[in-house]
Amino acid sequence: MKIKIKKLARIEGHAGFEGHLFNGEIKQAKIEVKEGARLIEGLLIGRHFSDVPIITARICGICPVVHNLTAIKAIEDAFNINVRPEVTLLRKLMLWAQFIHSHTLHLFFLSFPDFLNYSNDLDILKKYSREAELAMSIRNFGTSIIDLVGGRTVHPITTEVGRFKKYPRAADLKKLLAQSKEILSSAIKLANFFKKLNYPEFHRPTTYISLSAKNEYGLYGDQIKIQKLSKILLQIPEKTMRQIIEMAERGEIVKRTHYQNQVYLLGALARINNNADKLNPKAKTILGAWLKKRPLDNSFYNIFAQAVEVVHCVEECQRALRQLLKVNWQKITNAPVRPRAGRGLGVSEAPRGTLYHYYEINASGIITNCNIITPTAQFLNNLEEDLKIWLPKIEHLSAKERERKVKMLIRAYDPCITCATH
Repeated sequence: MKIKIKKLARIEGHAGFEGHLFNGEIKQAKIEVKEGARLIEGLLIGRHFSDVPIITARICGICPVVHNLTAIKAIEDAFNINVRPEVTLLRKLMLWAQFIHSHTLHLFFLSFPDFLNYSNDLDILKKYSREAELAMSIRNFGTSIIDLVGGRTVHPITTEVGRFKKYPRAADLKKLLAQSKEILSSAIKLANFFKKLNYPEFHRPTTYISLSAKNEYGLYGDQIKIQKLSKILLQIPEKTMRQIIEMAERGEIVKRTHYQNQVYLLGALARINNNADKLNPKAKTILGAWLKKRPLDNSFYNIFAQAVEVVHCVEECQRALRQLLKVNWQKITNAPVRPRAGRGLGVSEAPRGTLYHYYEINASGIITNCNIITPTAQFLNNLEEDLKIWLPKIEHLSAKERERKVKMLIRAYDPCITCATH
């Protein structure tokens, strides 16, 4: 039996799928990346370091903030720059807002239709108009924060190495804080809606990798947490990146990865499995009894994990906005950044998983070497291993229903092919 999907809709970028099943045995389960090579890394060589955050933000239109900030973190690591806590908090606010925007878009508009048998997505909006309104209001809250702090909704322009070009006005921060109470209520309602969905029965234990931090959930963390069969390892990001092997298969432009010859899962489900005990109170309450069942090994639960993270990030935004309103921005001075020869690594959690930016820079501030490892490039192998388990379970269904179920699992991962082909 052959399953061929020429185009996977409702994902970021262009991809297809081909699977071969013979007498109940899987012969192939392959995500076919159809995005052209974009060569961003090559474009950065010979550029001044100040160009890098601006260019790398163009890797993705949905998660430009995390590429921008991770590039900045890498350059600061190379220059040994210590950033003021107020600057770090503003960056985190942008990152949390990025998660709110990206997750909410995926939850309701990309993944939710897979739970229904509607041929027209507009019919879904009519029947679930209340949930659609919740999703839009939450997403708009996230993009409003990015617009205020980053200077515009897509591809931020206020962020710089060591500082911001411009800091937000207190009146604008107060306005967002006033909105946050209603947005948190909406996020809780939406998360509870996704908690009650009928997720397919599926289980495949794997390795879960994410950032971690001592006193917070770890989206901007400083250690890599690796969990396999309930055994947990913490190590510095530099060591993990050295252990990640990138491989380009013949005829494909994505550099897929293995960690110590293993496939692994990133993203919301990996973070929940690794760091759920550090969720904010409302998010932890929604997770409820699932908190004690970790690691959760049903990849479809990545959808619900995203809903939990939206609540967590709204709570984080509330806390950050209160703290930022206490800052006297007029007293913050921006010291000039002086380049020096060095190498630096920046690591952050993107909505889809752990993102690495590595740069080598000469004394004049020119990029001489770089490497960017994106989440989707890392989890594609794990997704295919899931599909090898999933296809025999759905073999008995009609061709149309089999295709729908394959798409459902792929979209549960929330892949970004655009990032993978950077």
